[in-house]
Amino acid sequence: QVRVVESGGGMVQAGGSLRLSCSASGRTSSTYAMTWFRQAPGKEREIVARILWRFGNTYYGDSVKGRFTISRDNARKTVYLQMNSLKPEDTAVYYCNYNPGDFWGQGTQVTVSS
Repeated sequence: QVRVVESGGGMVQAGGSLRLSCSASGRTSSTYAMTWFRQAPGKEREIVARILWRFGNTYYGDSVKGRFTISRDNARKTVYLQMNSLKPEDTAVYYCNYNPGDFWGQGTQVTVSS
């Protein structure tokens, strides 16, 4: 079993920044992927960013490219999502996903006001 915990959400004005954290603990693997998803009210869940742990390969959703950066701290088994130039449309609950095993965190709310 793997426990996934997100933190760092909050409220910010448009153009501002936030940094989310996601940590994995328990029976983690040495080679895995961690992915940030988000879901806004009335919308489907969408991928935000992904990082492959072993080599640090990253992937970003089109709507956040150039504004968000995903990174990892191997020693702490923590992934960060630096979100810059935030827009009201970035408002959503952000979830962290760990694979293998498809484990999810509880989500953290990000609200961007105009």
